[in-house]
Amino acid sequence: MFEELGISFGTALIVLLALYFIVKWAVKNGIKEAYRDITGKVTAEDIEAEQICNEEEK
Repeated sequence: MFEELGISFGTALIVLLALYFIVKWAVKNGIKEAYRDITGKVTAEDIEAEQICNEEEK
């Protein structure tokens, strides 16, 4: 099947893995954004990221 597309199995595997992680990241960010919009609360992950940024500025 991959030979018909002109790519090797290894290349197809790398492309599929990259696509998986991109979609996973996009869905995670979409859920976080929807949560913020619906509840008006900030997630714990956002609070931690903000604290790290504030520590680096000092």
